[in-house]
Amino acid sequence: MIKKFMSAKSDYTIIGIDGGGTKTRGIIYKNKKIIAKSNAGTTRIGAVGVGESCERLLNVIGDLCEKANIDSEEIDVVVIGQAGVWLDEEKKRSTQLLKTLARSQKMTLNDLIVTSDAELAVEGAFDGKNGIVLIVGTGSIAIGRLGKNKYIRSGGWGIELDDEGSGAWIGKEGLTAAVRGIDGRDIHTAFTDALAELFTTIDLKNPRTIVKAYAERNFEYQMLTPTVMKCAEDGDKKCLDIIDRAAFHLTELLEALLKQFSIQQVPVALMGGIIEADTLLARMLIERVKSHPRIKYTQPKGNAIEGAIRMGEALLEIVE
Repeated sequence: MIKKFMSAKSDYTIIGIDGGGTKTRGIIYKNKKIIAKSNAGTTRIGAVGVGESCERLLNVIGDLCEKANIDSEEIDVVVIGQAGVWLDEEKKRSTQLLKTLARSQKMTLNDLIVTSDAELAVEGAFDGKNGIVLIVGTGSIAIGRLGKNKYIRSGGWGIELDDEGSGAWIGKEGLTAAVRGIDGRDIHTAFTDALAELFTTIDLKNPRTIVKAYAERNFEYQMLTPTVMKCAEDGDKKCLDIIDRAAFHLTELLEALLKQFSIQQVPVALMGGIIEADTLLARMLIERVKSHPRIKYTQPKGNAIEGAIRMGEALLEIVE
Protein backbone atom coordinates (compact mmCIF):
# COMPACT_ATOMS: atom_id res chain seq x y z
CA MET A 1 0.00 0.00 0.00
CA ILE A 2 1.04 3.63 -0.51
CA LYS A 3 2.57 5.07 2.63
CA LYS A 4 0.84 7.99 4.35
CA PHE A 5 2.60 11.34 4.30
CA MET A 6 2.19 14.66 6.11
CA SER A 7 2.90 18.14 4.80
CA ALA A 8 2.04 21.78 5.22
CA LYS A 9 -0.10 21.06 2.15
CA SER A 10 -2.35 18.44 3.69
CA ASP A 11 -4.84 18.37 0.82
CA TYR A 12 -3.04 17.40 -2.37
CA THR A 13 -4.07 15.47 -5.45
CA ILE A 14 -1.75 13.44 -7.68
CA ILE A 15 -2.34 11.47 -10.85
CA GLY A 16 0.06 8.56 -11.35
CA ILE A 17 0.20 6.68 -14.65
CA ASP A 18 2.19 3.57 -15.53
CA GLY A 19 2.31 3.37 -19.33
CA GLY A 20 3.57 -0.12 -20.08
CA GLY A 21 4.30 -2.05 -23.23
CA THR A 22 1.01 -3.96 -23.06
CA LYS A 23 -1.34 -1.87 -20.92
CA THR A 24 -1.57 1.49 -19.19
CA ARG A 25 -2.81 1.98 -15.62
CA GLY A 26 -3.66 5.26 -13.94
CA ILE A 27 -4.90 6.41 -10.52
CA ILE A 28 -5.88 9.60 -8.72
CA TYR A 29 -4.42 9.82 -5.21
CA LYS A 30 -6.20 12.37 -2.98
CA ASN A 31 -6.24 12.83 0.77
CA LYS A 32 -3.83 9.90 1.05
CA LYS A 33 -6.07 7.40 -0.72
CA ILE A 34 -6.87 6.21 -4.24
CA ILE A 35 -10.18 7.70 -5.40
CA ALA A 36 -10.24 6.64 -9.06
CA LYS A 37 -8.62 4.13 -11.42
CA SER A 38 -8.42 3.91 -15.20
CA ASN A 39 -6.92 1.42 -17.65
CA ALA A 40 -6.06 1.64 -21.34
CA GLY A 41 -4.00 -0.15 -23.97
CA THR A 42 -0.29 0.32 -24.56
CA THR A 43 1.17 3.83 -24.67
CA ARG A 44 4.61 2.64 -25.70
CA ILE A 45 5.88 5.15 -28.23
CA GLY A 46 7.69 2.47 -30.24
CA ALA A 47 4.38 0.66 -30.73
CA VAL A 48 1.88 3.48 -31.35
CA GLY A 49 3.98 6.61 -32.03
CA VAL A 50 4.43 9.67 -29.83
CA GLY A 51 1.22 11.38 -31.00
CA GLU A 52 -1.08 8.43 -30.35
CA SER A 53 0.75 7.68 -27.08
CA CYS A 54 0.08 11.20 -25.78
CA GLU A 55 -3.54 11.10 -26.96
CA ARG A 56 -4.10 7.87 -25.02
CA LEU A 57 -2.40 9.26 -21.91
CA LEU A 58 -4.54 12.38 -22.03
CA ASN A 59 -7.64 10.18 -22.37
CA VAL A 60 -6.60 8.33 -19.20
CA ILE A 61 -6.19 11.65 -17.36
CA GLY A 62 -9.61 12.80 -18.57
CA ASP A 63 -11.23 9.50 -17.60
CA LEU A 64 -9.71 9.67 -14.11
CA CYS A 65 -10.96 13.23 -13.59
CA GLU A 66 -14.44 12.25 -14.77
CA LYS A 67 -14.59 9.21 -12.49
CA ALA A 68 -13.41 11.25 -9.50
CA ASN A 69 -15.63 14.21 -10.42
CA ILE A 70 -12.58 16.48 -10.31
CA ASP A 71 -11.62 19.28 -12.69
CA SER A 72 -8.13 18.88 -14.18
CA GLU A 73 -7.01 22.18 -12.64
CA GLU A 74 -7.49 20.62 -9.18
CA ILE A 75 -4.70 18.10 -9.89
CA ASP A 76 -1.46 19.29 -8.26
CA VAL A 77 0.88 17.06 -10.27
CA VAL A 78 0.67 14.37 -12.94
CA VAL A 79 3.47 11.77 -13.01
CA ILE A 80 3.67 9.54 -16.09
CA GLY A 81 6.01 6.62 -16.75
CA GLN A 82 6.21 5.65 -20.42
CA ALA A 83 7.62 2.39 -21.78
CA GLY A 84 10.50 2.99 -24.17
CA VAL A 85 11.25 6.52 -22.90
CA TRP A 86 14.70 7.16 -21.50
CA LEU A 87 16.49 10.13 -23.09
CA ASP A 88 15.80 13.63 -21.76
CA GLU A 89 14.76 14.76 -25.24
CA GLU A 90 12.18 11.95 -25.39
CA LYS A 91 10.77 13.00 -22.02
CA LYS A 92 10.64 16.66 -23.08
CA ARG A 93 8.96 15.83 -26.39
CA SER A 94 6.17 13.88 -24.67
CA THR A 95 5.81 16.57 -21.99
CA GLN A 96 5.46 19.36 -24.54
CA LEU A 97 3.01 17.43 -26.71
CA LEU A 98 0.86 16.48 -23.72
CA LYS A 99 0.67 20.12 -22.64
CA THR A 100 -0.22 21.22 -26.18
CA LEU A 101 -2.94 18.59 -26.50
CA ALA A 102 -4.27 19.47 -23.04
CA ARG A 103 -4.60 23.15 -23.96
CA SER A 104 -6.44 22.25 -27.17
CA GLN A 105 -8.92 20.26 -25.07
CA LYS A 106 -9.19 22.98 -22.42
CA MET A 107 -7.53 20.80 -19.79
CA THR A 108 -5.10 22.14 -17.19
CA LEU A 109 -1.89 20.30 -16.30
CA ASN A 110 -0.31 22.23 -13.43
CA ASP A 111 2.86 20.19 -12.95
CA LEU A 112 3.76 17.32 -15.25
CA ILE A 113 6.55 14.75 -14.97
CA VAL A 114 7.18 12.34 -17.84
CA THR A 115 9.81 9.69 -17.21
CA SER A 116 10.53 6.01 -17.87
CA ASP A 117 8.10 3.43 -16.54
CA ALA A 118 11.18 1.54 -15.38
CA GLU A 119 12.24 4.49 -13.18
CA LEU A 120 8.81 4.46 -11.56
CA ALA A 121 9.19 0.74 -10.93
CA VAL A 122 12.47 1.09 -9.06
CA GLU A 123 11.07 4.01 -7.03
CA GLY A 124 8.08 1.94 -6.02
CA ALA A 125 10.02 -1.25 -5.35
CA PHE A 126 12.53 0.24 -2.92
CA ASP A 127 10.62 3.25 -1.60
CA GLY A 128 13.30 5.60 -2.94
CA LYS A 129 16.28 3.55 -1.72
CA ASN A 130 19.05 1.92 -3.79
CA GLY A 131 18.61 -1.43 -5.51
CA ILE A 132 17.90 -3.12 -8.81
CA VAL A 133 14.56 -4.03 -10.35
CA LEU A 134 14.38 -6.61 -13.13
CA ILE A 135 11.20 -6.14 -15.13
CA VAL A 136 10.05 -9.05 -17.30
CA GLY A 137 6.95 -8.53 -19.39
CA THR A 138 6.46 -7.85 -23.09
CA GLY A 139 9.98 -6.40 -22.92
CA SER A 140 12.86 -6.88 -20.48
CA ILE A 141 14.98 -4.37 -18.61
CA ALA A 142 17.02 -4.15 -15.41
CA ILE A 143 17.17 -0.73 -13.79
CA GLY A 144 19.09 0.27 -10.70
CA ARG A 145 19.12 3.31 -8.45
CA LEU A 146 22.50 4.58 -7.24
CA GLY A 147 21.97 7.65 -5.10
CA LYS A 148 19.25 10.28 -5.21
CA ASN A 149 18.97 10.93 -8.94
CA LYS A 150 21.22 8.38 -10.61
CA TYR A 151 19.66 5.51 -12.51
CA ILE A 152 21.54 2.81 -14.37
CA ARG A 153 20.06 0.35 -16.82
CA SER A 154 20.73 -2.75 -18.85
CA GLY A 155 18.42 -4.01 -21.59
CA GLY A 156 15.18 -2.37 -22.60
CA TRP A 157 16.26 -2.01 -26.23
CA GLY A 158 13.03 -3.35 -27.72
CA ILE A 159 12.45 -6.60 -29.59
CA GLU A 160 13.83 -5.12 -32.81
CA LEU A 161 17.30 -4.97 -31.25
CA ASP A 162 17.36 -7.19 -28.18
CA ASP A 163 14.91 -7.72 -25.27
CA GLU A 164 16.34 -11.18 -24.64
CA GLY A 165 14.32 -13.16 -22.12
CA SER A 166 11.20 -11.03 -22.56
CA GLY A 167 7.73 -12.19 -23.50
CA ALA A 168 8.19 -10.90 -27.06
CA TRP A 169 11.58 -12.65 -27.33
CA ILE A 170 10.14 -15.97 -26.10
CA GLY A 171 7.36 -15.81 -28.69
CA LYS A 172 9.83 -14.95 -31.44
CA GLU A 173 12.15 -17.80 -30.41
CA GLY A 174 9.18 -20.16 -30.47
CA LEU A 175 8.46 -19.20 -34.06
CA THR A 176 12.10 -19.65 -34.99
CA ALA A 177 12.12 -23.14 -33.45
CA ALA A 178 8.93 -23.99 -35.35
CA VAL A 179 10.23 -22.99 -38.78
CA ARG A 180 13.60 -24.65 -38.18
CA GLY A 181 11.76 -27.86 -37.34
CA ILE A 182 9.58 -27.53 -40.45
CA ASP A 183 12.69 -27.12 -42.63
CA GLY A 184 14.40 -30.14 -41.06
CA ARG A 185 17.19 -27.99 -39.65
CA ASP A 186 16.25 -28.99 -36.10
CA ILE A 187 13.96 -31.35 -34.22
CA HIS A 188 10.19 -30.89 -34.32
CA THR A 189 8.68 -28.86 -31.49
CA ALA A 190 5.18 -29.30 -30.10
CA PHE A 191 4.83 -25.53 -30.36
CA THR A 192 4.38 -25.90 -34.14
CA ASP A 193 1.20 -27.96 -33.73
CA ALA A 194 -0.05 -25.71 -30.94
CA LEU A 195 0.45 -22.67 -33.17
CA ALA A 196 -1.73 -24.21 -35.90
CA GLU A 197 -4.42 -24.95 -33.32
CA LEU A 198 -4.35 -21.35 -32.08
CA PHE A 199 -4.73 -19.73 -35.50
CA THR A 200 -6.99 -21.28 -38.12
CA THR A 201 -5.28 -19.24 -40.86
CA ILE A 202 -2.15 -21.36 -40.37
CA ASP A 203 -2.06 -24.56 -42.44
CA LEU A 204 0.98 -26.73 -41.69
CA LYS A 205 0.59 -28.43 -45.07
CA ASN A 206 1.38 -25.00 -46.46
CA PRO A 207 3.75 -23.66 -43.78
CA ARG A 208 4.32 -20.33 -45.50
CA THR A 209 0.91 -19.43 -44.09
CA ILE A 210 2.82 -18.77 -40.85
CA VAL A 211 4.55 -15.85 -42.58
CA LYS A 212 1.22 -14.63 -43.97
CA ALA A 213 -0.45 -14.79 -40.56
CA TYR A 214 2.35 -12.76 -38.99
CA ALA A 215 2.39 -10.21 -41.83
CA GLU A 216 -1.37 -9.73 -41.44
CA ARG A 217 -0.86 -9.25 -37.69
CA ASN A 218 -3.00 -12.22 -36.70
CA PHE A 219 -0.65 -12.38 -33.74
CA GLU A 220 2.26 -10.57 -32.12
CA TYR A 221 5.28 -12.28 -30.58
CA GLN A 222 4.19 -11.82 -26.95
CA MET A 223 0.81 -13.42 -27.68
CA LEU A 224 2.64 -16.71 -28.29
CA THR A 225 4.55 -16.72 -25.01
CA PRO A 226 1.93 -18.61 -22.92
CA THR A 227 1.89 -21.37 -25.55
CA VAL A 228 5.68 -21.69 -25.51
CA MET A 229 5.51 -21.83 -21.70
CA LYS A 230 2.82 -24.53 -21.82
CA CYS A 231 4.84 -26.65 -24.22
CA ALA A 232 7.88 -26.25 -21.98
CA GLU A 233 5.85 -27.26 -18.90
CA ASP A 234 4.71 -30.35 -20.86
CA GLY A 235 8.34 -31.31 -21.48
CA ASP A 236 8.98 -30.14 -25.06
CA LYS A 237 12.78 -29.98 -25.39
CA LYS A 238 12.95 -26.95 -27.69
CA CYS A 239 10.56 -24.89 -25.61
CA LEU A 240 12.33 -25.86 -22.39
CA ASP A 241 15.57 -24.69 -23.97
CA ILE A 242 13.96 -21.34 -24.86
CA ILE A 243 12.80 -20.75 -21.29
CA ASP A 244 16.15 -21.82 -19.87
CA ARG A 245 17.95 -19.41 -22.20
CA ALA A 246 15.49 -16.66 -21.23
CA ALA A 247 16.42 -17.10 -17.55
CA PHE A 248 20.11 -16.98 -18.47
CA HIS A 249 19.77 -13.79 -20.52
CA LEU A 250 17.73 -12.07 -17.82
CA THR A 251 20.41 -12.92 -15.25
CA GLU A 252 22.93 -11.28 -17.60
CA LEU A 253 21.03 -7.99 -17.23
CA LEU A 254 21.50 -8.16 -13.47
CA GLU A 255 25.17 -9.11 -13.77
CA ALA A 256 25.82 -6.00 -15.87
CA LEU A 257 24.41 -3.69 -13.18
CA LEU A 258 25.87 -5.49 -10.15
CA LYS A 259 29.35 -4.42 -11.30
CA GLN A 260 28.45 -0.79 -10.58
CA PHE A 261 27.50 -1.38 -6.92
CA SER A 262 30.21 -1.26 -4.26
CA ILE A 263 28.18 -3.12 -1.61
CA GLN A 264 28.62 -6.89 -1.43
CA GLN A 265 24.92 -7.80 -1.57
CA VAL A 266 22.57 -5.71 -3.70
CA PRO A 267 18.79 -5.74 -3.14
CA VAL A 268 17.09 -7.10 -6.28
CA ALA A 269 13.35 -7.22 -6.90
CA LEU A 270 11.56 -8.90 -9.80
CA MET A 271 8.51 -7.31 -11.43
CA GLY A 272 6.43 -7.51 -14.60
CA GLY A 273 3.62 -9.65 -15.98
CA ILE A 274 5.70 -12.80 -16.47
CA ILE A 275 6.83 -12.66 -12.84
CA GLU A 276 3.38 -11.85 -11.44
CA ALA A 277 1.81 -14.76 -13.37
CA ASP A 278 4.06 -17.27 -11.55
CA THR A 279 5.29 -18.76 -14.83
CA LEU A 280 7.91 -21.44 -15.35
CA LEU A 281 10.34 -18.69 -16.31
CA ALA A 282 9.57 -16.78 -13.11
CA ARG A 283 10.35 -19.87 -11.03
CA MET A 284 13.60 -20.54 -12.92
CA LEU A 285 14.66 -16.92 -12.57
CA ILE A 286 13.88 -16.69 -8.86
CA GLU A 287 15.96 -19.80 -8.26
CA ARG A 288 18.91 -18.22 -10.09
CA VAL A 289 18.54 -14.92 -8.25
CA LYS A 290 18.28 -16.51 -4.79
CA SER A 291 21.46 -18.54 -5.34
CA HIS A 292 23.51 -15.59 -6.60
CA PRO A 293 26.20 -14.58 -4.06
CA ARG A 294 25.90 -10.84 -4.75
CA ILE A 295 22.10 -10.61 -4.75
CA LYS A 296 19.75 -10.07 -1.82
CA TYR A 297 16.42 -11.25 -3.24
CA THR A 298 13.76 -8.77 -2.13
CA GLN A 299 10.01 -8.53 -2.57
CA PRO A 300 9.09 -5.14 -4.06
CA LYS A 301 7.53 -2.77 -1.52
CA GLY A 302 5.33 -1.22 -4.16
CA ASN A 303 4.68 -1.06 -7.88
CA ALA A 304 5.29 1.55 -10.58
CA ILE A 305 2.07 3.40 -9.77
CA GLU A 306 3.22 3.82 -6.18
CA GLY A 307 6.57 4.99 -7.54
CA ALA A 308 4.69 7.66 -9.49
CA ILE A 309 2.93 8.85 -6.34
CA ARG A 310 6.24 9.00 -4.50
CA MET A 311 7.76 11.15 -7.28
CA GLY A 312 4.74 13.44 -7.15
CA GLU A 313 5.03 13.82 -3.38
CA ALA A 314 8.73 14.61 -3.74
CA LEU A 315 7.89 17.39 -6.21
CA LEU A 316 5.31 18.78 -3.78
CA GLU A 317 7.84 18.40 -0.93
CA ILE A 318 5.58 16.06 1.03
CA VAL A 319 7.55 14.58 3.96
CA GLU A 320 6.91 11.66 6.29
